[in-house]
Amino acid sequence: QVQLVESGGGSVQAGGSLRLSCAASGRTFSLYSLGWFRQAPGKEREFVATITRGGSSTYYADSVKGRFTISRDNAKNTMYLQMNSLKPEDTAVYYCAARYGWTGSTSNSEYNYWGQGTQVTVSS
Repeated sequence: QVQLVESGGGSVQAGGSLRLSCAASGRTFSLYSLGWFRQAPGKEREFVATITRGGSSTYYADSVKGRFTISRDNAKNTMYLQMNSLKPEDTAVYYCAARYGWTGSTSNSEYNYWGQGTQVTVSS
């Protein structure tokens, strides 16, 4: 079992940057592919980015491609989401998720474990 805790959210002006972290418990962190999702008020949870368990491959939603970077440090049991050039439409609660296996997924139904979320607010 994996427990996930996000941190690093906050309020920022448009054009600014934030770095989210997702710390995981357990000794099997490297066996899980990971993902970031977000949910804005009144909207469904949507895919943001995913990374394979070894960290060699990543995939992004079109809306964040070129602005966000997902990474992981298996030695520290931590995943990151570097968010640059933030826009008001990036405002949401951001969740990290873990999926047992090599490849990530864009579907939230395929993830086994979720964090509690961290709020990101971008003002114009």
